[in-house]
Amino acid sequence: MENQSASPKWLKPAVEYGPIGIFFAAYYLGDLFAATSAIMIATAIALLVSYIFERKIPMMPLVTAIVIGIFGGLTLWLKDETFIKMKPTIIQTVFGLILLAGLAMNKLFLKSVMGSVWQMRDPAWRSLTVRFVGYFFVMAVINELVWRTQSTDFWVNFKVFGIMGLTFVFIMSQMKFIQSHVVEGDAPEDNT
Repeated sequence: MENQSASPKWLKPAVEYGPIGIFFAAYYLGDLFAATSAIMIATAIALLVSYIFERKIPMMPLVTAIVIGIFGGLTLWLKDETFIKMKPTIIQTVFGLILLAGLAMNKLFLKSVMGSVWQMRDPAWRSLTVRFVGYFFVMAVINELVWRTQSTDFWVNFKVFGIMGLTFVFIMSQMKFIQSHVVEGDAPEDNT
């Protein structure tokens, strides 16, 4: 019997952060258009590698790839960097809307994605989901402010380091809440 749960430890970080690292390097070795081409190719390769090892494509990287494909394609086709600069805004907004729609339909999408890491009761997942919705919408606004008011160099550095740093700070700020709601063993389903 095959052990399908043994994905290489490097896979998830490579899929999530590899394309952004390639984007950053391509920008400083070339320009924003070279970086846009590079991130589109790297994202497609990351999804392919993920599929080869896990026989599935994770939802968040897939949504990101679709948005990168659309907005990266528009950037290259129209020779207008506005579209690639809007991509983080669109991705953050889409993730926020997906989580919000899930709450409206009484679905806990965040639990589906992160439930294997933390076992919590559904009310805690709802509260954490609301916090993530707020975070995604705030990040969308911040990206809009940065790309519309700052230089391209500043925006690229913000996209690579600022967004990652703010995400880390947000997640760390939620750890006390998460730890206070973690339950031992499998969390029972709540039907509220």
